[in-house]
Amino acid sequence: MIEKIRYAVGAGNIVWQKHALERMLERGISRKGVKNSLLSGEIIEAYPEDKPYSSFLVCGQDDADVIHVVTAYDDNSGTCFIVTVYRPDLKYFESNLKTRRKK
Repeated sequence: MIEKIRYAVGAGNIVWQKHALERMLERGISRKGVKNSLLSGEIIEAYPEDKPYSSFLVCGQDDADVIHVVTAYDDNSGTCFIVTVYRPDLKYFESNLKTRRKK
């Protein structure tokens, strides 16, 4: 699936959800950083039950910082939807910033 997401990002088939843009502004994360993260990152969680499209948590780099991007992908149109973006917190993730801590 990451290859499909990368292709969509590279082709400019991206829909930026309002929520994601608001969080990016609050957190000082650029569109370029999100795109770079999706182009070089890896899927660390999948949410196949999400509607209307399955979504994925991608861990990647925004310049020097690790960021997480929740993205949904529409197979029919080849469109990547950016749902939200954040910098992972060690309170919720292990030191590798990819594995959720056990509750």
